[in-house]
This record gives sequence, C-alpha cells and structure tokens, in this order.
Amino acid sequence: MAGTIEVLVPGGQANPGPPLGPELGPTPVDVQAVVQEINDQTAAFDGTEVPVTVEYDDDGSFDIDVGVPPTAALVKDEAGFETGSGEPQKDFVADLSIEQVKTIAEQKHPDLLAYDTKNAAKEVVGTCASMGVTIEGDDAREFKNKVDDGDYDDVLLE
Repeated sequence: MAGTIEVLVPGGQANPGPPLGPELGPTPVDVQAVVQEINDQTAAFDGTEVPVTVEYDDDGSFDIDVGVPPTAALVKDEAGFETGSGEPQKDFVADLSIEQVKTIAEQKHPDLLAYDTKNAAKEVVGTCASMGVTIEGDDAREFKNKVDDGDYDDVLLE
C-alpha cells in the first residue's frame, strides 16, 4: 500500500469535509467512493465516533478497516446519556435491557477476549458497573450473577 490514513468519523455520517477530505485530497483515491464505503461499513454505529483506517495504493485502489468504538461510548449511545455517574454504586444514570446489552456485546465482540455473546455481555456489564448503569433494573454486579446462573441464556445464547 502506498499510504495509510487513520481518522475518527461519526458512524454512517462521514463526509468529504474534515477530517477525512483534507487527508484524502492529495491521494489518488476517489474521495466520494471512500466516504460512501465508510458510511456503508459504519452505519450500525449511527453518529458514534468510529476509528477508521484507509489504506490506499498509487493506482487509486483502497481498503478500509473499521474499528469498534469504546464500550463506554456504545453504552452511552444505546442508553442515551452523556456522562457516567460520579458515584456509580449509588447514583445510577441509566438502565439497559438485556437486548440492549446483547446488541452492544455483538458490536464489540471482535475486540473483546470473550469466546461467545454471553461472555462478551459480561464484559459490557463490567463497563456498565463503572458508569452507574443498571441492567433490567439490577445493579450490574447483581445482573452479572444472574447471567452466571443462566437466567438470561435464552437471550444471550441465541
């Protein structure tokens, strides 16, 4: 590859303006084609900052590698709040459903150490605990115990 560009773009909303356009302008690639490809690949992260790497050749061909946003960003986006709790064990800022936890776990799974969705969900729940987010009305630690006991296997092992 002739070069590499790494940028953060809002999922599904990349455009030829900054930060992408000025980086791609001097390269031989079709900027609009790169933007369209990034938007197609990041649509699931609607509006959340996503790390993207564009590798290009002198002939104008390119490859795009889309990273996954941090777990905390996915939790905030899914639950709809701006900042976590200053006292996450006492002051709760949001509540997620098991389906929302599963969605985040599936999005984040490639970057996690977990072998399956159930264990990926437990990693997501760990992030929720430090942010002051409850799951199904339970404290994240209580919820993790329920997951360990198999209470949510019907959802997480589908």
